Amino acid sequence: METGLKNRPILVTGATGGIGAATVRLLVKEGARVIASGRNDKKLATLASETGCETRPFDLTSETSVEAVLSGLDLYGVVNCGGWGGEIATPMETDTDVFDKVIDINARGTLLVTKYASKGMVEAGKGGAIVNVSSQASLVGLAGHISYASSKGAVDAMTRVSALELGRHNIRVNAVNPTVVMTPMSEWYWGRDDVGGPLLEAMPLHRWATEEDCAGPIVFLLSDAAAMISGVCLPVDGGFTAV
Repeated sequence: METGLKNRPILVTGATGGIGAATVRLLVKEGARVIASGRNDKKLATLASETGCETRPFDLTSETSVEAVLSGLDLYGVVNCGGWGGEIATPMETDTDVFDKVIDINARGTLLVTKYASKGMVEAGKGGAIVNVSSQASLVGLAGHISYASSKGAVDAMTRVSALELGRHNIRVNAVNPTVVMTPMSEWYWGRDDVGGPLLEAMPLHRWATEEDCAGPIVFLLSDAAAMISGVCLPVDGGFTAV
């Protein structure tokens, strides 16, 4: 399949995380010119050394920082992968400071990057594609995920509205909604038999997602092969939300 991504400049936020790093590697393999951003300077430098990607760190929670880096940046594509999981809590127990921080990073951060990246894309007049990394938590009710699910529900809404607004400029906007990727960060919770067991039992494919399982659909949605796809929130969940 010809992706048409060769030499196209694509920004990946959250590039020091599992899905972000896997996406950077796959995009580089497809010949794209990748610009990686992340919070961990050491991991970002290592990723650049391994892949040859460029790096442009900025603070997702600071509009000034986002604007300074993205204004005038030549981009064809954007992957909004930067995010934070927050806490596991019920609506009765949730810490509103944590809620605000999750919304600030996941939802407002996605909006800021889309705002300033799309301005440059529109001015360039070459079209393009944006892919937001959402979650299955925005599609179904998951216990303990009130803050995270709210932030990703906002990302899904932004995806649809952005697709509507930017389509006239030949800029497509989609989201992927992965199930659990069993990283060390998520294992403490989803690795518990009483928590992860029922989810796996209900999932038709009966396995956790890998970072590569998520990177593939992201790159597809950026590519020319998805030229008629926009406004979609694509579950990458082993069939869980279809049951």
